[in-house]
Amino acid sequence: MSTNHIVVMAHNKRKEQLLEFLKEREQWLWGKTLIATGRSAEFLEQGNFKIPLKHLSPGKSGGYQEITEMIGKGEVDMVIFLRDHEVTEKHHEDIRILLESCNVKNIPLATNAASAELLIIGLIRKEAAQKKSN
Repeated sequence: MSTNHIVVMAHNKRKEQLLEFLKEREQWLWGKTLIATGRSAEFLEQGNFKIPLKHLSPGKSGGYQEITEMIGKGEVDMVIFLRDHEVTEKHHEDIRILLESCNVKNIPLATNAASAELLIIGLIRKEAAQKKSN
């Protein structure tokens, strides 16, 4: 199974880091369906990120819930969510539920750039192994 539906999002303090991280990996990301909460999608597009993004609602306006529903339906293969550990707002429960749904549905989840890098390296190796076996 290839990883084609990837959620990418970041808290405000991590949006620039997400943009740089994704730009450095654009070649691998081509052909993938990238899904982002509203403000993350807007930030990436304003930063000249070239890969098309599927826009959801902003996180605190229902975007986290939309992603959780998509995970439940099997429509997400991986989540990269660069989180700011200092953020605790009233929608924090939606984030907790989203993260828990990744665990329940066995969806690879990265909450910082180091873990996102390792997930992508692992997926590149998996894709290469699958190509060799075909």
